[in-house]
Amino acid sequence: MRVTQSMLTGNMLRNLSNSYERLGTYQDQLATNKKITRPSQDPVVAMKGMSYRTNLTEIEQYKRNFSEAYNWLESSDDALDKATSTLQRIRELTVQGSNGTYEENQKSAIATEIGQLKDQLISIANTQVAGKYIFNGNDTNNPPVTVDASGKITASTNQNEVKIELSKGIEIGVNINPTHVFSDGLFKDLDNLINDLNSTSPSKPIGDYLKDIDNRINAVLNERADLGARTNRIELMEDRIDGQVVIVNRILSDNEDADMEKVIMDLTTQESVLRAALGAGSRVIQPSLLDFLR
Repeated sequence: MRVTQSMLTGNMLRNLSNSYERLGTYQDQLATNKKITRPSQDPVVAMKGMSYRTNLTEIEQYKRNFSEAYNWLESSDDALDKATSTLQRIRELTVQGSNGTYEENQKSAIATEIGQLKDQLISIANTQVAGKYIFNGNDTNNPPVTVDASGKITASTNQNEVKIELSKGIEIGVNINPTHVFSDGLFKDLDNLINDLNSTSPSKPIGDYLKDIDNRINAVLNERADLGARTNRIELMEDRIDGQVVIVNRILSDNEDADMEKVIMDLTTQESVLRAALGAGSRVIQPSLLDFLR
């Protein structure tokens, strides 16, 4: 086979081009800390990377959902704590009002304070978080308790849950059942209590209202216990999600990140190879016919 100068030159230039390409690849890996900079370099790595990043995006959204869930739960628990304190104060006043030695003006003063506490319960029932009513089921745009011009109180009966997805396919309710706490029955009982305290002929003994108030307090405590149980579950789910974040990031790093020690060694080796190839090429191409005719 006849080997010509042009063949030697062509081979040398092709090999140099390949060497420069490998050198450029190592330089890109060193600069970006990634195995590839475009999918065509390794389609398998690129496809796996897209899948891992999708999973990571979902997990990050779930973590934001956890913040929203905690906001609902903690706000609800705080409001129920205030409701419990208010009902306990109403109970204390009811005990005082049931004392037969109290005069009418004293009972009237107790009724006035209970009326103020009733208004406080309405305010608690209409608690808003980020512009949303948290005690009206999934109807977060309207207040759960309304008072018309005549003073009539109407409580919502919406029991639909507000659910937030905290893991793939797992939704947790973050609100309470408002009919168990802020119901028409609660405000009706308070109105009757106030009327009997102001009346010289009450419909029933004031002490009989204590059982009703105790039932209301127990209902609030039961809802708080339920909130606590859900909070504990959500905390466990958050720990699991946090663990998944670490795992997915590690897998993503193993798939995409370059081994910097190996890249530096390969880059140094390729630089030496390129220099040697340039030196050899200069010696092969340099001789010409004129060099032999001298």
